Amino acid sequence: MDVTLGCGARRGTVRAPASKSCAHRLLLSAALGERKSAVSCGTLSRDVSATADCLRALGAGIEADASGTLHVTPLSGVPADVCPLQCGESGSTLRFLLPVVGALGARAVFRREGRLAQRPLEPLLSVLRAHGMTLREDGPLLFCEGGLQPGEYSIDGGVSSQFVTGLLYALTLLGDSSLHVTGTAVSAPYVELTMEYIRLARAAPETTPDGWAFRTPRRFALPDRVSCEGDWSNAAPFLCIGALSPEGVTVTGLRTDSAQGDRAVVEALRSAGAVVEVRTDAVTVRRGALRGFRFDAEQTPDLVPALAALSACIDGPSEFVHAARLREKESDRLSSTASLLRALGAEVAERPDGQAIRGGRLVGGTADAAGDHRIAMAAAVAACGCTGDVTLRGAECVEKSYPEFWKELSCLSM
Repeated sequence: MDVTLGCGARRGTVRAPASKSCAHRLLLSAALGERKSAVSCGTLSRDVSATADCLRALGAGIEADASGTLHVTPLSGVPADVCPLQCGESGSTLRFLLPVVGALGARAVFRREGRLAQRPLEPLLSVLRAHGMTLREDGPLLFCEGGLQPGEYSIDGGVSSQFVTGLLYALTLLGDSSLHVTGTAVSAPYVELTMEYIRLARAAPETTPDGWAFRTPRRFALPDRVSCEGDWSNAAPFLCIGALSPEGVTVTGLRTDSAQGDRAVVEALRSAGAVVEVRTDAVTVRRGALRGFRFDAEQTPDLVPALAALSACIDGPSEFVHAARLREKESDRLSSTASLLRALGAEVAERPDGQAIRGGRLVGGTADAAGDHRIAMAAAVAACGCTGDVTLRGAECVEKSYPEFWKELSCLSM
């Protein structure tokens, strides 16, 4: 699907969609719980749908109503047959559920689509094999059997916070275990988000100097009804659009005290000279005295495409560092971000772990989303700084995380 994005500033108000990160965690807590729970998460993205489908295949009951609420009946056992787990392109689904499948003692085959089979699973696979699982990869398929055993677990935190999240859920079920995180943890705020939801489900392990201790096996116990908070990752493109708009853009439905790492977009926009007003559940951003800025992406790499698009519209140089993990996302995001912005007239120097962008006025033109939802949304930001319209190819990829994105964008006035 192609979309044409009108050039120039926008104004208005949008509501943040339900957080994809929160929805994954709440559904997992509910499916592994003691009693039924209702999880309100609005229109389901492809990634969240993948998690729901996998949990159904493992034996949970999940029914959606017209309001966007998922009614979850916890699994009481796992099927005797091999469970087919369709992950789509969702890294969270795969990495969260791999350890959980082992803790449940289920036999399963994960099917991975797109670039998911190329995204790293080590050292997680080695840790799981060392504690009782048998794992075999065959192209996009990953075959799993054998139950995880309680014990002492250690994992390098420098590859993906999702490995830690998956182990936290699995070891809560197993008990009598410890989890040690070594190295420099990346995306650490998302581990804290996991712990927030495990605490909500009254199943929190004991914190240790380098991880957690799990004393006895626990089931999760969410409240009867829970709602996903607003998604900072998907709000970020709209906030960046606001930074290019004199009258500004407001995003409602955001928790300003959220553990979501991508809340860091607020300080990034301030460093770029945007005027940012933070209220209890809303953020308004409008154009200020914009200037080039430096962004360290180690903890929040998903912000780079939208912020890079903003930087391409600002006079002066900007720099993005510690972003090498972006090469292993739905696209090589350092390369696809650079290609997007160059197609619209920007000067981008790509580096192994980042990029340097010399901003100015973009001219518009035709660009490709590279099958990546974050690149598609970045195009909407860049269009605000263009002198001509932008035609974006492959725009349907936003359905992975934000199916309503183009509809919400159309609600902003030009």
